[in-house]
Amino acid sequence: MNSYLARHIWPDTAHIIHNRLAIGGCDVSALADRYATPLYLLDEATLRTTMRSYQDAFSAAYYVNHGIHYASKALLNTALTQIIVEEGLGLDVVSGTELLVARRAGMPMDRIHFHGNAKTRAELERALDWGVGAIVVDSLDELAQLAQLSAERAKPQNILLRIAPDIAARTHAHIATGSADSKFGLPLTALEHAVARIQDAPGLRLQGLHAHIGSQIFALDQFCATIDVLLDQAVHLRNCFGVIIDEISPGGGLGVPYVADMPPADISAYAAILGQALRDGCAARNFPPPRLTVEPGRSIIARAGVALYRIVATRSPAKPSLPGHLHIDGGMADNIRPALYGARYTALIANRANAPADAVWIIAGRYCETGDILIRDVALPQAAPGDIVAIPVVGAYTLSMSSNYNLTPRPALILVRDGNAQIIQRRESEDEVLARDQQL
Repeated sequence: MNSYLARHIWPDTAHIIHNRLAIGGCDVSALADRYATPLYLLDEATLRTTMRSYQDAFSAAYYVNHGIHYASKALLNTALTQIIVEEGLGLDVVSGTELLVARRAGMPMDRIHFHGNAKTRAELERALDWGVGAIVVDSLDELAQLAQLSAERAKPQNILLRIAPDIAARTHAHIATGSADSKFGLPLTALEHAVARIQDAPGLRLQGLHAHIGSQIFALDQFCATIDVLLDQAVHLRNCFGVIIDEISPGGGLGVPYVADMPPADISAYAAILGQALRDGCAARNFPPPRLTVEPGRSIIARAGVALYRIVATRSPAKPSLPGHLHIDGGMADNIRPALYGARYTALIANRANAPADAVWIIAGRYCETGDILIRDVALPQAAPGDIVAIPVVGAYTLSMSSNYNLTPRPALILVRDGNAQIIQRRESEDEVLARDQQL
C-alpha cells in the first residue's frame, strides 16, 4: 500500500503500480478509458471482507442469536444482493421495487425486514403475499391498514414496531432520525395503543421493537442509550400486556471515515458495546435475552466504492491565495452528498498517482448549480484535461440517490476482483433518459 493511500478510506485492494492506481487488480485509468466516465467501481474483496467482519464481530461479542441486515437504501442492485445472499446477511428494504430486486436475486423472504414511514397499500400487499420476515410498522395508520389486509390470511405476519426513542444523535440534522419530532417511528406515548391494536388483530404478531437514531454516528454510547430505551419499553409491554419481545433492533448508523483525518470504523467495538449493553440491560431488568438485529449499510458498502471522473477543463486561481478549479464530467447528479449536507471527500489523480501534490484545487461538477462542488481545497498534482480523478468512499448514498439532472444519463457500476471487471449496472443511454418523455 502506497503512502498516498490511507488504508481506512480506500478499498482493501487499492495500490499503486508504476504511478497508476489499481483496484481489484485492475488499472482504474484503463477502466475509465474502456467504460467511459463517470464510472463507479465496487471492490468485491472489500465488500465481502466487511460483511464477514460484521458476522464475526457479533458472533464474538453477543451470541448466536443475532442478525445482520444490510440496509439496502445505501445501494442496491441484483448482483450486490446476490453477494449479500452468499454471505448470509439479511436485507432491509424500503420500497416495493427494492423488495422486487431482493426476490429477483434469490434473497430468502424470511431474511427481509420491510421498512418505511409511508408504505403504500400495494407495497404492504406485496410484502404480505411474498411472506417477508417482518414488516417494521411506523405509524398507527399503517398498523390499522395491515390489520385489515392480514385479517383473512392463514399465517400471522410478524411485525416490529418502530419507536422514536427521543435521542438526539450527534450527527448532521438531515441524517438524524431518533428525536421525538422525527418523521420516523411511533411516539413512545402511542406504544400501548399500538400493542392493544395488535392483540385485537389475528393476522398480526408482534415480534419486536425497532429504533434508529441516525447515520454517521461515531459516539457508540448513543447506541447503548437506544438499547436501554428499547429494553425499557419491552419490560413495560411485558408488565402491561404479558407480551414477550423476541427481537430488539437498534438500527444501524455506524459512522465511516471519508477523509484520512477521520477515525476508522470500528466494527468490533461497535459489536462489543451493543452486545454488552444488551446483556447487561437484560440482566438488570430480568428480561430474557432477545434476538439482536442490526442494520449496517454505509459501513458495509461505502469504502468498497470508488468514483472515476475525467477532467474536462481547468481554471487558474482568480487570486494567488485561492485554489484553482478542476471541472469534471460528473458531480451532484451522481453524488448529491456534498451539496445536500456538506459531506467531505478526498481524491487522487489516478493516472499519475505518485506525482507530488503541489497544488490546491476545487473539484467542480458539471451541473448548473453553484453548489455542485464535490471537494474543496484538496491537494493534488498539477492536472490537465484528460486526467482521471478517483474519489474513494463513494459506495453509499451516491448512485442510490442519483438523478438525471440536466438530462444526463446515470453512470455505470463495475464490480472488480482479481483483475476482472464486470458491469453490474450499465450506463444509462440518452434514449432511456427520454423514454418517459411524451410529445404533444
